[in-house]
Amino acid sequence: MQKILKIVLVVIGVIAAIMCFFMMPSPDDPNAANSTGINVMFLLMWILLIFAAVTALFFGLKKMLTTPGGLKKALFALGGLVVMFIIGYALSSGEEADAVVNTFAGKDIQPEASTVKTIGMLLNVFFIMVVLAVVLMVLPGVKKIFGR
Repeated sequence: MQKILKIVLVVIGVIAAIMCFFMMPSPDDPNAANSTGINVMFLLMWILLIFAAVTALFFGLKKMLTTPGGLKKALFALGGLVVMFIIGYALSSGEEADAVVNTFAGKDIQPEASTVKTIGMLLNVFFIMVVLAVVLMVLPGVKKIFGR
């Protein structure tokens, strides 16, 4: 299976390289974004993206269901993610959302306070994940330094 996958990926890569060299439109062409070469490249990109997403989901679910305790770990991870989103939403301020809405009042863009608060929540979740990633990378090194 792995050899077949490698061969398919090499074939797709060769097709993409050929298209890149021979089918790309001129940079001066105003309709370059609608050319056949660009459309086929986007089609290949979507095929590879969908293939990667489906295989990652399939093998992840397969491993989760076949590993003892895998489903339990996955539920704990999802619970932790829900807790992170709740904390992120609690940290996003309604006052800041109102300030952003007031700033854009009378302009072309009219954001809603709920949209701004949701964006704040997602930023807070991102920052929490960054902090957790840094801690999880640094903690083993610190443990190794102190010999525990």
